[in-house]
Amino acid sequence: MPVEFEWDKNNAEKIENKHEINPAECEEVFFNMLLMLKPDIKHSRAEVRYQTLGKTNAKRLLFIVFTIRSRKIRVITARYASRKERRIYHEAA
Repeated sequence: MPVEFEWDKNNAEKIENKHEINPAECEEVFFNMLLMLKPDIKHSRAEVRYQTLGKTNAKRLLFIVFTIRSRKIRVITARYASRKERRIYHEAA
């Protein structure tokens, strides 16, 4: 499991400006339980992408799409979980 992160400056700025989620908060999700993870088959063309639902240290539930490049997690997008995603997460917890 990679434990390093790689950020595209434009993606990080877009996530922070649009969703008010900073890179450090996104990274917290990968170290907290319960972390729900599944492959993003629909969007995995050039590289394998994954979707995850998880909580930040402040208990905010995020939906994150990421890929792994050179053993580093590269976040593609992040946002607050939708109502349906929150329900799925809480039922699994």
